[in-house]
Amino acid sequence: MSIEIQKKNILLELHTEFSKLPVLFRERVCEECNYSAPTFYRKMRGNEGKVVPALSKAEMKRIRSIGEELVNGLINAVAGSDQK
Repeated sequence: MSIEIQKKNILLELHTEFSKLPVLFRERVCEECNYSAPTFYRKMRGNEGKVVPALSKAEMKRIRSIGEELVNGLINAVAGSDQK
């Protein structure tokens, strides 16, 4: 009796990972910076299109760190897909 190994649909797998990123990013930033969703979007938009820093240095550092974590997770998902 032979055992068939089911290969995952790489297109679906990677599309799912890419699709989750914007929501996961917003949720993590809101949680770690203690923002509501409206506050997240207001801070993202800035002050009526003017270039005014709406974020503290600590917020910027944490947001970059979250972005880096998520990008590294995506890179691992893409690299790991070759091994599956």
